[in-house]
This record gives sequence, structure tokens and C-alpha cells, in this order.
Amino acid sequence: MNILLDTHVFLWCASDPERLPDRARALILDPESQIHVSAASIWEIAIKQSIGRLELDFDLEILDGILAQNGFFSLPVEIRHAALVQRLPFHHKDPFDRILVAQALSDPMYLLTSDPLLKPYGEMILFVPPGRPPRSFRRERQMP
Repeated sequence: MNILLDTHVFLWCASDPERLPDRARALILDPESQIHVSAASIWEIAIKQSIGRLELDFDLEILDGILAQNGFFSLPVEIRHAALVQRLPFHHKDPFDRILVAQALSDPMYLLTSDPLLKPYGEMILFVPPGRPPRSFRRERQMP
């Protein structure tokens, strides 16, 4: 099973794995799963960290190595992904979430997320309700 991690789920994996819901943990640890992290998620994290909306206890520049060590795959944002965003219904307006949905639909892979607003995008969305509050980073404000 090909799985793309939503930014929140990736952050839980990277800095607060105890927060992962059991279903998410099982899917990520399943040897049959190929886990992908989008460059869009890293871009979102970098922006939020640089403007003070997110605190991390790891350096983003070492993520390629960390992803590879954990058997995760890096997923670049391609023109076909960006073009698909134009045709997506506006169930969600956050541009980072919309590109993740487009990547999941076009590649195809399941998007593992804790954001209930993404569920209307269909069967490729694997919703896992969030667990306990985060330990190592502040709760983010929603983007307008």
C-alpha cells in the first residue's frame, strides 16, 4: 500500500511518535506499506517554523537522511500535481493540503491525515483522529 503522510502525521512520526493513533502506527509500520513524505509538507513546516508558528526539535536539513533511514520515500511536487489542484473541489482551502490531495489522487496513493476536512475528497483519504496534544511543538493556528 502506498501512503502519503499529511504534514501533521509526519510531524508526529518525526518528533512525537506517541501521539500517533494506533491505526496510523499500524499502517506506517506495516512492511507492505510504502510511506511517502511530500516536499510540500517540508515546505509547509519550513514556512511555519520560520515565522514562529511551529517549534521543532530537529533540523529540516537532515530530513533526507532521516527519511531514508526509516524507509520513507521523498515525493517531489510535479507539474501534474500542481495542475490537478485546479480541478479539485474546494472542500479544503489550505494550499498545502490541496497539493497533498492532488499528489495522492494522481500517483495514486492513500493520504493518511487527521484533518476531517479532507475526508470529502474520497476513498484515497485515510482519516485518523488526532491523539493527545503535541509535546514538542505548539498547536498551530489554522491558515485563513
